Amino acid sequence: MVEIKLKKGKEKAVLQRHPWVFSGALEKIKGTPENGDVVKVCSANNDFLAYGYYNDQSRVAVRLLEWDENQVIDEVWYGQKINTAIESRAHLLKNKDTNAYRLIFSEADFLPGLIVDKYADFLSVQILSTGIEKAKPMIIDVLVKALQPKGIFDRSDATARTHEGITAENGLLWGEAPAAFIAVKENGITYHINIAEGQKSGFYCDQRDNRLLLAEYADGKNVLDCFSYSGGFSLNAFKHGAKKVTSVDSSALAIETLKQNIELNKFNSKNHTAIQADVNKQLRAFKEEGKKFDIVILDPPKYAPSRSALDRAARAYKDLNRLGLLLLESGGLLATFSCSGAVDIETFKQIIAWAALDAGKEVQVIKQFSQPEDHPVRLSFPEGEYLKGLLVRVL
Repeated sequence: MVEIKLKKGKEKAVLQRHPWVFSGALEKIKGTPENGDVVKVCSANNDFLAYGYYNDQSRVAVRLLEWDENQVIDEVWYGQKINTAIESRAHLLKNKDTNAYRLIFSEADFLPGLIVDKYADFLSVQILSTGIEKAKPMIIDVLVKALQPKGIFDRSDATARTHEGITAENGLLWGEAPAAFIAVKENGITYHINIAEGQKSGFYCDQRDNRLLLAEYADGKNVLDCFSYSGGFSLNAFKHGAKKVTSVDSSALAIETLKQNIELNKFNSKNHTAIQADVNKQLRAFKEEGKKFDIVILDPPKYAPSRSALDRAARAYKDLNRLGLLLLESGGLLATFSCSGAVDIETFKQIIAWAALDAGKEVQVIKQFSQPEDHPVRLSFPEGEYLKGLLVRVL
């Protein structure tokens, strides 16, 4: 096995079980590894530290897998990691009101670069590292044995693959291809989702708990759901008694799917307005019209993919939330989210404070939102805590 020696003093993060070794920490490579190969990582004193995937195309030169030198990274090892991840979610899988979950969450489940989502009887897989790409046949075999899905679909078309030097993939990996729309349940609500062409892996399981928490405030309210996608917040609001819901998304497919989901759940479409538009432009249009809402939901895409984009992202978040706050009267609620890992909760609170100041509003934070338990956070990998949100009351 190829051995990689780290520079003196660069072993601290590895000893603390952080799973990333950056290229600048490497001192010497003994051998000629191919990208995706498992390598042995050693300290400057030649002491064993960990095993991991090597990639010279990425800033993260080694993605660490295992800190026990006696372990062998083979099909048995993958089977143990995958089955442990599935078993840790066993109580969730018994819930008859929900059948859409994240089963494997990359570094959080000791499988960096592997995401597996379960949608009813299908699995949607994202492979985001060269190491997982090489191990794909073993991984698919383990998933089939463990879960007996109808089919496994590859949604490895994320930009993260380009940073690893591998091309995007989208297609059937095993079994039966999913229909254009398949039905899944979440919190007792049925959704038609598109695995092959929908955003990310087909659905956003990470907002499951937050949709339910926010819906408790929706009874009798006029709700604006921005970046609505297939309607998670909109549908939960209707289920919990919302008087009227307006959903805004720039995607025609998302809006069409949302309309199907309104009908599927037999909610009154007369009380729903679906708008395909750029959210920022639409918020400005609402402001010009003098429209007001009781609850405004802002769940935008990732504005800060890295720390280098943080300043630009902060300005974008501030402007978006300023516009949202201007559509609320006293007592109104703003539910605002960030899925940017580079934006921590304290930074996000500061951004919302600036937005409130610019909007001339005094606000209270009455609830904090986070990602659900099928998106766990390893304390040795705080970067895995990417989703955060605030429920803010306008005074």
